[in-house]
Amino acid sequence: MNTPEAFRRLTEQLGEGKPTFVLAELNDLLTEAAGDQLELLEAPMVSDAYLANYVAAMVELAAHRREVCPPSWTSNIAPLREPVFAAPWLSLRAHLLLESPVPFRRRNIFIDSSLGARV
Repeated sequence: MNTPEAFRRLTEQLGEGKPTFVLAELNDLLTEAAGDQLELLEAPMVSDAYLANYVAAMVELAAHRREVCPPSWTSNIAPLREPVFAAPWLSLRAHLLLESPVPFRRRNIFIDSSLGARV
């Protein structure tokens, strides 16, 4: 299965249960994907605004790391109106504001920059 097919299959699973596991698999897929494969990704059918923005940010970050343009559909997803922080603790917000990768910050999603790091 190539990257665009795997991406479509995984994004179809986002509404089926715990999206955390699917997002982790998407992250692994996008981390390993070649730049020319990233450009071929089709817009996912994700109705949840948060998940749509999260997936778009992941694709944009992967494209940036491969030095290719992200698919045009990513720019059609409007950023979230309210910020969403990966951790509920106020004491971590400053850290998340500073460490979030740019594609996530532009979409009002604040996560730790070690996204995708494995122990």
